[in-house]
Amino acid sequence: MATSTPVRSRAAVPDDPRDVPGDFACRRAVEVRFADTDAMGHVNNAAYLTYIEIARATYYEAATSRPLPLGIHGADEGMILADVRVAFRAPAFYGETLTVETRVTRLGGTSFGMQHRLTAPDSRWGSARLIAVAESVLVTYDYAAGRPIPLPDVLIDGIRRLEGDSLAG
Repeated sequence: MATSTPVRSRAAVPDDPRDVPGDFACRRAVEVRFADTDAMGHVNNAAYLTYIEIARATYYEAATSRPLPLGIHGADEGMILADVRVAFRAPAFYGETLTVETRVTRLGGTSFGMQHRLTAPDSRWGSARLIAVAESVLVTYDYAAGRPIPLPDVLIDGIRRLEGDSLAG
């Protein structure tokens, strides 16, 4: 059975030495809401964690072809965020539509690492630009037992399909 090579892409913005290289397996557009902004008029730093969360859910669903498991829908296990680091590069503003690109960079026994890149296109607020880069670690978790569990095969297989040869580990 022939398999197709995953389509990878990279949102185009001017070069920035603080950017991360390479392409990404998944992208998600996120509209900046007025509620995401702070008194200075730009997106508050806490909102970026939500944007990255939206992108993680999109990635999971692309990898597994299943909805993200939620406790409210009866899921006993899921993913928890163990670590996140965000480096802010330029402000974003209400009304912009940001692109959040996501890729998995590492697979472990019970966890995996992700990298995220947030960009803004040309808009009334300025030229296309790199907004932020982030790294996160997700752990598959059994809520009833209160402990990490091995990554499910469906997730591992989906990540390998999306990442192809770019995945280390």
